[in-house]
Amino acid sequence: MPRNLARLGLSALALLATLPSLFAADTWLTDLEAAKKQAAAEKKDILVDFTGSDWCGWCIRLKKEVFDQPEFAEASKRFVLVEIDFPRGKKQPPEVKAKNEALSKQYAIAGFPTILLLDAQGEVYAQTGYQEGGAKKYLEHLGALAKQNTPEGKKTLAAKMKAEALEHEIEEQLGPVLDPTLSKKDLAGAEAAMNKFFKEKGLTGDFLVRMTLNVRVGITAECKPGDHDAVLKVVDEVATLTTSKEVLAEIAELRERVLKVRDQDAERKKTTSK
Repeated sequence: MPRNLARLGLSALALLATLPSLFAADTWLTDLEAAKKQAAAEKKDILVDFTGSDWCGWCIRLKKEVFDQPEFAEASKRFVLVEIDFPRGKKQPPEVKAKNEALSKQYAIAGFPTILLLDAQGEVYAQTGYQEGGAKKYLEHLGALAKQNTPEGKKTLAAKMKAEALEHEIEEQLGPVLDPTLSKKDLAGAEAAMNKFFKEKGLTGDFLVRMTLNVRVGITAECKPGDHDAVLKVVDEVATLTTSKEVLAEIAELRERVLKVRDQDAERKKTTSK
């Protein structure tokens, strides 16, 4: 092959390799108000990605595995795409930063990545985050969530988000209560402090079970880092506290994630030791 043709071929391959990211950069808005106008005009819903683009590992994976893939172009037929970014290294204009912080408070964003689906008026009807399986599976996931764009779906999500906001508030209050015991890796002391705090707050029902699960898992991970079996034991113990199918499904999902991390760590250690 002539050298100039070979060079042209390599240039073409390099260009093709950049197409997914170029597409993503061109189709994502950063202004929610502009997205609402576009959604109303085009009769679409809105997908908002609350992300930490240069530091959040799961956000980076979601972008690479899903949003930057050519197959995800299909999402633009149904949604106007919006990225609300909270970078740590990348500079942002002060007005953009302030606007993003206001949106984070408005929608009670507690972690990243948080993906919200909104109608053209900006009312949330579904919430999700990172999902394994790539762009095709994520599109199917979004399609299922889009069916929640009903008055009942919005009401259900509003109740869930209110509960999550309360959960976040309680966790913020609980942090200083647990710090003295966690600093000494005192697992029993931390769990006793947790139980006392929850009793004083009057927590009951499924909300208490969810809070107990989240906090006990956190305490165990802090006091016994890398001990996945200890975390699994906690998950199984908390599962005995409820008969709610919804809560048990959430617990089962968490258990599967812990098992997967345990297996990945075991495989990594095996590979390293060779």
